[in-house]
Amino acid sequence: MEHITLLLAIVVVTALVFDFTNGFHDTANAMATTISTGAMKPKTAVAMSAVLNLIGAFLSVEVAKTISGGIVNEDGIRTEVIFAALVGAFLWNLLTWLLGLPSSSSHALFGGLIGAAVMSAGWSSINGGTVVTKVLLPAIAAPLVAGIAAMLATRLTYRINRNVTDEGQLKSTAKGYRAGQIASAGLVSLAHGTNDAQKTMGIITLALVTSGVLAPGSNPPMWVIVSAGVAIALGTYLGGWRIIRTMGKGLTDLQPPQGFAAQTSAATVILASSHLGFSLSTTQSCSGAVMGAGLGRKGGVVRWSTATRMFVAWGLTLPAAGLVGAGAEFLTKQGPWGIAVTAVILVGGSFAIWVASRRQPVDHTNVNDTGEDEPQGVVTTAMAAVQPPPVGGPASDLSTTIPAPASAPDDPARPPAKV
Repeated sequence: MEHITLLLAIVVVTALVFDFTNGFHDTANAMATTISTGAMKPKTAVAMSAVLNLIGAFLSVEVAKTISGGIVNEDGIRTEVIFAALVGAFLWNLLTWLLGLPSSSSHALFGGLIGAAVMSAGWSSINGGTVVTKVLLPAIAAPLVAGIAAMLATRLTYRINRNVTDEGQLKSTAKGYRAGQIASAGLVSLAHGTNDAQKTMGIITLALVTSGVLAPGSNPPMWVIVSAGVAIALGTYLGGWRIIRTMGKGLTDLQPPQGFAAQTSAATVILASSHLGFSLSTTQSCSGAVMGAGLGRKGGVVRWSTATRMFVAWGLTLPAAGLVGAGAEFLTKQGPWGIAVTAVILVGGSFAIWVASRRQPVDHTNVNDTGEDEPQGVVTTAMAAVQPPPVGGPASDLSTTIPAPASAPDDPARPPAKV
């Protein structure tokens, strides 16, 4: 019993540390566009996001119940399985953070949990219907819905303001969109806390159920809700600057109207899914909205090489985290020494990734720095050709000289040119 109690404590601590990584991994979801467009200073933006993530953690427990009693069958699942699942999710989260890829922390957790459960009790331990309806289908639908909504909202925004040319009106409009961006970023932060903090609540609740502390089907205790909310808020304040750079500058160059459209669309999708208990990826929703906003402005460029790497990471997240979770569960099944080896692998792998990240550090001072721009691709060019022009008056610092056409010297209709 003492071994189980110690293991349960390790699982709870590991889950909260994962929640912390979820916070800094997904800060970009809420604040990347706000930071990249200059609507807020980087440190101020992440501080506001942290507070709203904490508040959002208290708004609902529907997603937590989906995880604690929906994805896997609680009967026969041991506490070691939860630990193995967290190892898979944790290491994949850190690896994608190192690479600056906005992958899904949610799917990393689901993949680790599914892989560990299958290794422990076979495929019968997985509720396939729940996985399909509340994980896989939302994973496909969320970025598409958010992206289409953001693209249409961006087009509408520029169309409404296409006749605004007065400099004073332009400045007033820009301020309005920046204020709208701040408000919509706060809404995304609130939605992120509501959706993502619950995933850690669910995994801790599942661990408490498997160890006999709670009855199956129980809601998360208050201390679980509070600790999960605080952990994700602290991680958010730390700031996942690498992924913020990718989301804010790596996918497309956003103007304030686009940032407002992207964040409002993503927040709507996330909050609606949280209310329905769909455990979708806030990362995928926000990334889809950013790309949609990029396509919604004429001349906007979506960097498809970055987007392709991101899509690959999305596709690999569930199986990769699942394989690591299954391997970790294979070790934990061997007894106390296997659990110890798994813990060493977790700590050692995390430290190695952190050391690698120090070679090229990214923080609030260089988050908006970018490398060479990617050429505009065929898809972007085709989309831009049918979109309204961006809002803005004529540039005052541009001038050109159009040479007069040469005239025939014997043409009496044209006077001789003055020298």
